[in-house]
Amino acid sequence: MAETQLDWLTLHLVPGLGAVGFRRLLEAFGSARAALRTGRKELQQVSGLRAEVIQSITTGPPYQEAERELARLEPLGISMVCFGDENYPALLANIYNPPMVLFVKGDLGLLRKTGIAVVGSRAATSYGLKVARDFSAQLAGSGLVVVSGLALGIDTAAHSGALAAGGDTVAVLGCGLDVIYPPTNERLAGQIAKTGALVSEYSLGTQPDAFRFPARNRIISGLSRGVLVVEAAQRSGSLITARMALDEGREVFAIPGRVDSLKSTGTHRLLQEGAKLVGSIDDILEELGWHMAATHAAASASGQAAEVAVTLSEEESRVLALLDVYPKHIDTIISQAGLATARVSEILLLLELHGLVEAVSGQQYQILR
Repeated sequence: MAETQLDWLTLHLVPGLGAVGFRRLLEAFGSARAALRTGRKELQQVSGLRAEVIQSITTGPPYQEAERELARLEPLGISMVCFGDENYPALLANIYNPPMVLFVKGDLGLLRKTGIAVVGSRAATSYGLKVARDFSAQLAGSGLVVVSGLALGIDTAAHSGALAAGGDTVAVLGCGLDVIYPPTNERLAGQIAKTGALVSEYSLGTQPDAFRFPARNRIISGLSRGVLVVEAAQRSGSLITARMALDEGREVFAIPGRVDSLKSTGTHRLLQEGAKLVGSIDDILEELGWHMAATHAAASASGQAAEVAVTLSEEESRVLALLDVYPKHIDTIISQAGLATARVSEILLLLELHGLVEAVSGQQYQILR
């Protein structure tokens, strides 16, 4: 157990401190250990440090909690990366408020490769899901690392497309790495951890509270040379990610959607504000000055996304077998599947995310050939 890691994790676990306060303590005292051993009077001189933080540091910093967490990380296959470590990604280090600690499950080296974020609506249309999956497959096939947030909708399609192309993908979570959210993406998270990486700044056991996701978004944009917004409503977390990218001098790309779709109002607003309109992967590669990796050039140059390799459960296969190219109402599917309504709805969503079925008007579904 590295003593330095114990100090960093202890300081990281001080309630209410946050990345900004952590950085101010490092600037004031030179190291996490020195900050933890500093008296109340000196701590009170640090700008913006709250009284409860000072109280926690001076009366009992959470060393035992940090020791327990460090002991749990290795069995879970999780690495801890501190700001300034050689494994800490340089792009992320340069943002306004970089996380002081990162927890990573998977390939640490991916954090230092060139990334492109692909983000968008959780309640995406079938058009948005297909575009996100196809573009992500081509981007990953070009040697870029596809970065997203493991959410339903566009995020899921982005990760799935990158994996299908045999490329690299990184998922940034707004919770602890032992708390997969949404739970329906547990299988996808497992696939990402095998060949890509799961990343979080939150300690084990941290729940996916809503306020954590805007903070999570700065890591998505911070790991990336650019952000591609596929579908986003007027008020969307994806727009927060895009604006964070702009603030950090990163490229922002947007794919136009239907003019009458509320799911595209945010992307159209980005285009009005100067985001680069994307019609093909070449628009992104050219803007980034990126040359396709030789090992993946053939797959991406054709402009064809790799087919998604999906392993379905028995129930998922049963529902898929009930569908045809002609639309079928969800009530009929539920009746024929012999499964609970909620379970059929969940399976249909998963099949849609995998690009196997499409939702059409009137709560009807059809298979995609």
